[in-house]
Amino acid sequence: MSNGNLLANPLVQVLLATCFTWFMTGLGASTVFLTKNVGRRLLDASLGFAAGVMISVSFFSLLLPAATIYTAPNVPQWFPVIFGFLLGALFLGVSDRLLPHVHPGAPCAEAEGIHTTWKRNRLLVLAMVLHHIPEGLAIGVAFAAAALSYNPYSLMAAITLAIGMGIHNFPEGMAVAMPMRAEGKSALKSFWYGQLSGVFEPLSAFLGFVLVAVFQPLLPYALGFAAGAMIYVAVEELIPECQRGNHTDLATFSLILGFALMMGLNIGFA
Repeated sequence: MSNGNLLANPLVQVLLATCFTWFMTGLGASTVFLTKNVGRRLLDASLGFAAGVMISVSFFSLLLPAATIYTAPNVPQWFPVIFGFLLGALFLGVSDRLLPHVHPGAPCAEAEGIHTTWKRNRLLVLAMVLHHIPEGLAIGVAFAAAALSYNPYSLMAAITLAIGMGIHNFPEGMAVAMPMRAEGKSALKSFWYGQLSGVFEPLSAFLGFVLVAVFQPLLPYALGFAAGAMIYVAVEELIPECQRGNHTDLATFSLILGFALMMGLNIGFA
């Protein structure tokens, strides 16, 4: 099989896209090799930016295309998108209540989910796992939609989504690794845990791709599901976290910048 034919394989495209987003998570985590600490100002700006990207992706890359996809004659056009959106938010809400995790910058005493004696580094990684699962699902579903030739979902739209998620993942990798480094962990160990959360993105992307490829009518539901899950993460975790410090204006403008950047990518290239 030639390289051109190999790259045309949708599963290979999903793998390459999510390896890129995983790489960006690791790239963010690799900043621990340059410095032992990151200021709260930069962390707040980074998390705000990530939230803006996530919200923009949810609307322009997921909800808007899902609303234009034809459904069965006896199903209202709005139903799959809204149902999937609410189900995605509910799924993340339940996961947030059950999965032990702690947000970056928060002490272990503020850990959420089922009580556990796990150390802070594991809890930090699990917090980011909650973020990467819906992101991976979104990428997998987007590439499945492109492979199935669902208009207006093109391959370029799926690639744009992956680029946005990669940009978003850089500060998330940093947000896991930097607190560990500041607490005295080695740079290598901090980097390892920082990039580890990103491994779940290719796995969840593969799941999303297969589900939609096998059960094609699930597409608008799946797009809505991924959007609902990501909006939940942005509103419940990223936005409150970036507003914890004394840089609320900076975090807010960073969110707006992240939203605008992803909006521009979608309008300009998708």
